[in-house]
Amino acid sequence: MKIILTHEVSGLGTAGDVVDVRDGYARNYLVPRGFAIRWTKGGEKDVEQIRRGRKIREIASVEQANEVKGQLEGVKVQLAVRAGDAGRLFGSVTQADIASAIKAAGGPDVDKRRVEVGSPIKTLGAHQVSVRLHAEVVANVGVEVVAA
Repeated sequence: MKIILTHEVSGLGTAGDVVDVRDGYARNYLVPRGFAIRWTKGGEKDVEQIRRGRKIREIASVEQANEVKGQLEGVKVQLAVRAGDAGRLFGSVTQADIASAIKAAGGPDVDKRRVEVGSPIKTLGAHQVSVRLHAEVVANVGVEVVAA
């Protein structure tokens, strides 16, 4: 099935790309979650608009990505959340929470879709998350989760 990606999908492509995937993957995962739309001749017009939006948000070069990486790795990110007595959180820390905490700590504005959390953060303490800035540049950011 031919689809047009509306968001970046690891291993598949970036927003605005027209890719061919298996029917079930598109129908059951990509389209319902809003990562893609079905390809049509009319939808081909939307590709240019998606690409323009991506260029505005995207980090253009590897040098610029390395500069942002240096800023990110120099920031101390602390996130206050509600937790129980044993140090377990009520829920978990999301990518949006981390992106807003980076901004609040004086770091650069990071898109929440670029934040990658290995396993869900459900406990207090220090955790490592990755921020994919460019295809070749990934920044590792330390996040300190404390009780509110």
